[in-house]
Amino acid sequence: MLARWRAEGTFERLRAQTAGGEPWSFLDGPITANNPMGVHHAWGRTYKDLFQRFRASLGHELRWQQGFDCQGLWVEVNVEKELGLTSKRQIEERGLAEFIRLCKQRVLTYAARQTEQSIRLGMWMDWNDPADLLRLRDALSDAPERELAIAGAAGEVRGTPEGLIGQLGSPEIGGSYFTFSDENNDLIWSFLAECNRRGWLYKGSDSMPWCTRCGTGISQHEMTEGYADRDDPSAYFGFPLVDRPGEELLAWTTTPWTIPANVAAAVSPTLSYELVEFDGRKMWIGATRRVAALGGGAPRAKVLETRQGSEMVGWRYRATFDAAPAVAEALGADGAAHRVILWSDVGAEEGTSIVHIAPACGSEDHALCIAEGLPMIAPIDESGIYLEGFNDLSGKDWLAVADLVFAALEQSGSLLRQEKITHRYPHCWRCATPLAFRLVDEWFISMGATYEKPREQLSAAEKAGSLRYQIMDVVDNISWLPSFGHDRELDWLRNMSDWMISKKRYWGLALPIYECEGCGAVEVLGSRAELEGRAVAGLDALAGHSPHRPYIDEVRIACAKCGGEVQRVPDVGNPWLDAGIVSLSTMRYRSDPEYWKRWFPADLITESFPGQFRNWFYSLLAMSTVMVGSEPTKTVFGYGLVFAEDGRQMHKSWGNSIEFDEAADRMGADVMRWLFAGSRPEENVHFGWNGADEARRKLLVLWNVYAFHIGYANSAGWRPGGAASPVAERGAMDRWILSRTADLVSTVEGALRGYDAQSAVARLEAGIDELSTWYLRRSRDRFDLSTSEADRNDAFATLHEALLTLLQTASPIAPMLTDAMYTNLVADGATGSIHLQPWPTARVQGWRDQELEDAMSRVIRAAELGRSVRSAAAMRTRQPLALARVVFGGETPHAELLEILADELNVKRVEPVTDASGLFERKVKVLLPKVGKRLGDKLQAVLAAARSGSVEFLPGGAVRIEGLEFAPDEIEIQAIPREGGFVAEGDGLVVELETALTPELVAEGDVRELSRAVQDLRKRAGLKIGDSISLYLPESAGSLAPYKEVLMQSVGARSIEIGAAAGDVTDQIELSFGVTAFSFRRSAG
Repeated sequence: MLARWRAEGTFERLRAQTAGGEPWSFLDGPITANNPMGVHHAWGRTYKDLFQRFRASLGHELRWQQGFDCQGLWVEVNVEKELGLTSKRQIEERGLAEFIRLCKQRVLTYAARQTEQSIRLGMWMDWNDPADLLRLRDALSDAPERELAIAGAAGEVRGTPEGLIGQLGSPEIGGSYFTFSDENNDLIWSFLAECNRRGWLYKGSDSMPWCTRCGTGISQHEMTEGYADRDDPSAYFGFPLVDRPGEELLAWTTTPWTIPANVAAAVSPTLSYELVEFDGRKMWIGATRRVAALGGGAPRAKVLETRQGSEMVGWRYRATFDAAPAVAEALGADGAAHRVILWSDVGAEEGTSIVHIAPACGSEDHALCIAEGLPMIAPIDESGIYLEGFNDLSGKDWLAVADLVFAALEQSGSLLRQEKITHRYPHCWRCATPLAFRLVDEWFISMGATYEKPREQLSAAEKAGSLRYQIMDVVDNISWLPSFGHDRELDWLRNMSDWMISKKRYWGLALPIYECEGCGAVEVLGSRAELEGRAVAGLDALAGHSPHRPYIDEVRIACAKCGGEVQRVPDVGNPWLDAGIVSLSTMRYRSDPEYWKRWFPADLITESFPGQFRNWFYSLLAMSTVMVGSEPTKTVFGYGLVFAEDGRQMHKSWGNSIEFDEAADRMGADVMRWLFAGSRPEENVHFGWNGADEARRKLLVLWNVYAFHIGYANSAGWRPGGAASPVAERGAMDRWILSRTADLVSTVEGALRGYDAQSAVARLEAGIDELSTWYLRRSRDRFDLSTSEADRNDAFATLHEALLTLLQTASPIAPMLTDAMYTNLVADGATGSIHLQPWPTARVQGWRDQELEDAMSRVIRAAELGRSVRSAAAMRTRQPLALARVVFGGETPHAELLEILADELNVKRVEPVTDASGLFERKVKVLLPKVGKRLGDKLQAVLAAARSGSVEFLPGGAVRIEGLEFAPDEIEIQAIPREGGFVAEGDGLVVELETALTPELVAEGDVRELSRAVQDLRKRAGLKIGDSISLYLPESAGSLAPYKEVLMQSVGARSIEIGAAAGDVTDQIELSFGVTAFSFRRSAG
């Protein structure tokens, strides 16, 4: 199918067909071009494709552009691994130019790979030719200065490899957008310049989560991933008090590497603290933590004194590492700056309720010490190595110093005890290295103040000064699906810190920030053009290159304040800047404002919601709010995560991981899409082969209906467009399935307009069941050549119309399977692909008949009840019965529907009954465990009334007994049929079957059982639908002689001989008169 679409230009024809239609704007969240696509990507890409295909079928014009996320740590780490590098220093020694080139090449490699995989999934987008992407990749190293040509939006586009790469996704080249493009970079510069103009961009010092492997800070936005259980040493240790000799503060930590950086000890102002004497030491400890801290020795402790934490403020103390040069320099002689401070967040649930504070090694500690005016001790460098001035620790890795710290504490008499603990600890989300906290300078965008009052009470000035509240107002203008997304986004905005936008890395947006070393002035440039206009040196190095390191690092500008030469800060941008600007950069915000207005805001964005509230959703909202003061999208549709079928995350080492290509090979793209589209988006999907088998079984039913239609139509010589009665003049079954088909079209359209793919799939599956299990099964005989031509033509026309419409309605979800069937069903494929057809609203006009649907639904329910009665009576399905009495609980269906029900129940006649009292007796049992207590002294009266039948039956299944009402779940109603009868009831209907059998009924049952057995034998013998046979039966089957004509018609026999010689193919079946052998021979001609 993919090859046919490509050969026939189906996608291009669709774009031409919908050009000029009402715009429907989809904005893609870029997939990271760093590895092959995973099955989790297939879930989101299924949604993205099906909603776009649906909108195109409604006649909307679309942009059909998807994106690749290109820059950042995820790419750098993989390139480092390929090169065998383990540190930033090694990258710099090898050379930044080569490293950046390899990062670009990796992106192009996997952009091409993911393009191929997405196409395999059936995802329609304006794709670049993967071969062009790989040619650009190779030319970067093989011929970087030589011009080459690639396919563009309106023909061939020529340029140098780097020049063309910078234009990917542009109007000239088209195709996917790439976040490393020149336009993307330029617009981010504009955004940062605007933030600076408003006074929101600043450089701040903070203690940040830091990856010592990658050598960069990890922002709050990125801390959603990477938490994992880790075993670490913990310690209980003392701080000797200066002004209370012989006493000490007992602290606890799970990060012993931070102890040398201690500055203060924090206590709660409201908790009680005890001075306890324990094994010769006098220690202050939280009153509620004595037993936990002292362990098994707690009973030996003697309480000497009790104080509130507020009484301990200002106590001075010394610490084990005070003599280390770096500590002494920061704190003064003998660690004079150590003191007790108050912190309301100190709790009574862990540790000792005395918190060791190291402001350079924790963000909360840092904020606390800033408020207290305390000094900082920064112990490690960017690689996690202890700096000079820390005695034996200097030169050691931060993860390897615990034993040295414990030894020093032991030697000083400070250590009380140590132990191992397992706790959740943050790790780098890309390389899985445990994160340290490190004092660094980074660049931030201020989110503004928070106020202790409702948002609607903020003044205009307060809101104008706070980006946080401006974004909140924008969030309110968006429809969030699922609805909890709105609250999650607002919760993130209320509590988030300022946005850290800098990374001390190499492959990423070059921050356009110029900080003058001479006068301290900071300038933020808004475009490359502005940079080129301001440059005073190094512009030649940038010529011919994109604005990335190392070339942009050579450019200098003149300081606008003092005239000195200024170099760009070396930091690169947080990668969420790259993805957040795409509502502007991909929609020609600068180059074509009218085009941008046509497509902005987007109608839909959709991504997996865990984490995206603080990542892409946030950055998209923030950047759109700053630049245009408006929401970037009308709707945000989120969905969960893809787990393995065992409920765990997928890991190769666990044996539960499935790669996308493996899934596409084994289950097929359409099965995968059906599985994902039918899942609840607010829940995680448990993806695996069992779920795929279930989805395949559902689609196989559809395929079987299609195969039946093709087989019988070919056998009968029927072709679309042949003679058929008008719909209104066809039989009830035909009109019913067409009415249900009209409902299918309307229901699925409503679901997809509301981005509810799950409901759409559920209705489609119900439609497949209606077409197969009810309509086709009930109408199967009408397709036989022995039926009247007029009725046969009506049956073929009805099945054809219903099947085509169902396929078209399902085509956005299963595009390849439906197109394959559709093309074979339409006359010689004259109308082209199913995806070029309009949504079938017009086709089903006039088909809907709600009254018929309601009546048929009662017939279907009655048939279900009748089958349960047969089961209770141990009566074979094919055994005809004389009579069914039915209480329909409403209007009685007309005669044609009663005939359908009689045939479905395999009874000679259906007798509508208005009063069920003569069919059975209803006995009510009160469920005492649920109602016994509330009945009190009325219990015995209620039970007696229920036994005697003094019960009033109420609508909805409730009853009234002795003046008390009982809900359906408080009682059990038993239907007791009259003697010799078999009855079932449900949903207001009652069905009774008369099970007495006459010899004629028994014989008819035998004929039907035999007919089925012969049909099964025909299939096993490989006979086709039109092949005739001669059937041979034994003498014992003489009772079936009156039914020879019926049997011949049902099994395709030209003759039936009773008591004659056996045929070529034989079998046997048990009938009422015993085990009966039968055989047949294929008839000539």
